[in-house]
Amino acid sequence: MTKRERMNDVIDGRPVDRTPVALWRHFPEQDLRAEGLAEAHVAFQKKYDWDFLKVTPTSGYYGDDWGLRSSFKPNREGVRSYIDRPVKRDSDWTKLKRLDVTAGAHGRELKAIRLIRKALPDDVILQTIFSPLAIARTLSGETALLRYIRDSVDELHQGLDIIAEATTQFATESLAAGADGLFFATQCATTAYMTIEDYEEFARPYDLRVLDAARSGEITLLHIHGERIMFEELTDYPVQIINWHDRRTPPTLKEARAQFSGTLAGGVEAETLAKATPEAVTAQVKDAIAQAGGTKFIVTAGCVITVDAPDANVMAVRRAVEA
Repeated sequence: MTKRERMNDVIDGRPVDRTPVALWRHFPEQDLRAEGLAEAHVAFQKKYDWDFLKVTPTSGYYGDDWGLRSSFKPNREGVRSYIDRPVKRDSDWTKLKRLDVTAGAHGRELKAIRLIRKALPDDVILQTIFSPLAIARTLSGETALLRYIRDSVDELHQGLDIIAEATTQFATESLAAGADGLFFATQCATTAYMTIEDYEEFARPYDLRVLDAARSGEITLLHIHGERIMFEELTDYPVQIINWHDRRTPPTLKEARAQFSGTLAGGVEAETLAKATPEAVTAQVKDAIAQAGGTKFIVTAGCVITVDAPDANVMAVRRAVEA
């Protein structure tokens, strides 16, 4: 089967020749230029031949056009450290500018998609898009956002409207630039951070605006980040695939199978991939396939893999699905 056939059939629940597989990671500092980001992803894809390529822009890319300032400090995830955030008081939400997403940092990411598509004309490519509330958290800070949710409801909603408008436009432009679909990441759908009621008010309506724009793509994958996640509450989102840290937080793959009728993605734990043996990695892949029941399942990690993951272990994941 081609990768596209395999992905389409696994989503539809039809038999496939093998379980699809994909891992993704950051490429620190290379990801600050469209050309560098594209070259790193193309090389990664050609080396491991994943069934889909999840494009991972520099962390917080969506905030740069609103004045987010950051720098690189060595870390295993390959993400940036934030030096200065643009939202410091409640009135700053209403001052967020309406973006032209074809320019600036967003435009850089669109250029990268075009370059990747040109180099990989037949591959399945997903662009990374974030929940507007997750973007708001980056723009203001984790603790500060909770304060705005409590004390500055109207101003926060105005800011979320501006953020959702830009994110929706960026999703549409990403599909036009060559992405087949979206990897939609929410980082706030966890009761370790906020209540379900707050998520319903401040995240869901804006998430759905973005996801509605994703309908013109072939695939939408929902990534629920963190622990104590609101998995069951998000199973009605219009997505075909859900991915989460299934090795760290409920539900397990087996439990999720009873809660979500779509395709599950997961099974590989990042620390196992980084520190265990290839044999242990292979065993984890086999266990994940067994848990998922052999259908409507894609082998992935729970999130980005670390930049120090040994090549032998990454290759073990790729080879395990061929066994």
